[in-house]
Amino acid sequence: MNETWKSTLAGILDIIAGALALFGLILFILGMLIFLPVSQSGGIPGTPLSIPMNVSLILLFALAPILFAAQIVAIIGGIYAIKRKRWGLALAGSIAAVFCSSPLGIAAIVFTILSKGEFEQQT
Repeated sequence: MNETWKSTLAGILDIIAGALALFGLILFILGMLIFLPVSQSGGIPGTPLSIPMNVSLILLFALAPILFAAQIVAIIGGIYAIKRKRWGLALAGSIAAVFCSSPLGIAAIVFTILSKGEFEQQT
């Protein structure tokens, strides 16, 4: 098993994409919780708060669990890619990273596929 930098880089890209998206999702949820009472009272005076909160809440509750799952899979897949174990899970993490950050996820997929021979063989 010849170890190169490819699987390590793929894992780092997965973890960065997942962590950044997780941080963004947390900020989005906190923003929604802060502005929900403001929008129900008629909005902030003098500002164009044009997105109806009902639409935003539907998006929040429909997409947040899916995005959260993708972010967790990306982080776990990145850990397995760095350890060079379970290539399938590392590839799944790279694919999930595409939903977190497209450029980082695509690069992670490429490096994970190129480093397939570096992973432990499952018996």
